[in-house]
Parts: sequence; C-alpha cells; structure tokens
Amino acid sequence: MSVDVVRRRFTADEYAQMIEIGILKKDDRVELIEGEIVEMTPIGRPHAACVNVLTRLLISGLGSRVVVWAQGPVRLSERSQPEPDVTLLRLRPVSYREADAEPRDVLLVIEVSDSSVRQDRELKLPLYARARIQEYWIVDVQAEVVEVYRHPSGSGYASVQRFPRGGSVSPSAFPDLRIAVDEIFA
Repeated sequence: MSVDVVRRRFTADEYAQMIEIGILKKDDRVELIEGEIVEMTPIGRPHAACVNVLTRLLISGLGSRVVVWAQGPVRLSERSQPEPDVTLLRLRPVSYREADAEPRDVLLVIEVSDSSVRQDRELKLPLYARARIQEYWIVDVQAEVVEVYRHPSGSGYASVQRFPRGGSVSPSAFPDLRIAVDEIFA
C-alpha cells in the first residue's frame, strides 16, 4: 500500500530565518532547492583545490570588472537558493552583503563536481536554466572536463560544449579571459 506524503516546502525567506535563529548553522552543508533543504555533498581535496584555482584565475583575470562569489548563495526564486561553488556577479550599487544575489546579477555559475555530476546535471542545470542564468559550467573533476552550457531554453540549455584537458574555456561575458583546462585540474 502506498502512502501519500505531503511535504512542507520552505521559502527563501523562511530558510534565511532558520539560519538567523540557529535552526540551521551557517556552516551546515545545505542549500534550498525547490523549497526543500538539501544536503550538499562533502567537499574533498580535489573539489576544494579546483574551487580555489578557479577563484584565483577568475579574480586575477577579471580584476575589478566583476564580483567573484565563491560558495555564496544565489536566490534564484522564492523557493530556490543554491550555493554554487563559484559565481561571477555583476557589479552593482547595492552590496551583496546588503541584498541577495539574484538571476539578473549572475553572469556565470560554476559547479565543481567530484561526486555530484549527476545532481549538477539533473537537479541544478534545469534550476539554473529556468532562472535564465545565461551560462553554467560543470567542472567534472573525475573526467577532467569542463561542460559549458549557454543560452537557457525552458529547463535546459540550447548550447552545450565540452572542453577537455588541452583546451581552454572563456566565459561568454568575458571572451578576453582564456582559462586553460589543464590549469583548472593542476
């Protein structure tokens, strides 16, 4: 016999209140996806190293043209606030300390995937596409490849490219910045 389960979904505001009053700790590895509080996969050494390399490369290559937001929340909708590994955000007059990053602020979202490739493709990719995030990268640590998704279309992306070792990749918002895939996985 099957039992229907009614789930209580949370809003981004309720999620923020849970953090504020201590129900969730700031260092809990969770994020809000479609109203559900989802545990993020643990960060291993290869994952952390990739995030650090990408952050360094983006900061050194883009300087003060953007905000490089490492492992910070982005409010995609009233019920989704993931914490991508690296996000390139537009400069804006109101500090990101004072107001959440939203889809209109996002130039690029990067998820580094060591053990979460399936989740990043099947759960997060449609979420970013529906929010009209123009460019999404999955940095696959195991395969040593960067998957680049551009031009959101419904719950997917119209353009998908894979950049293996030996190649280089550039954010579409900053085509002058070329990042060697070998350097990402160094």
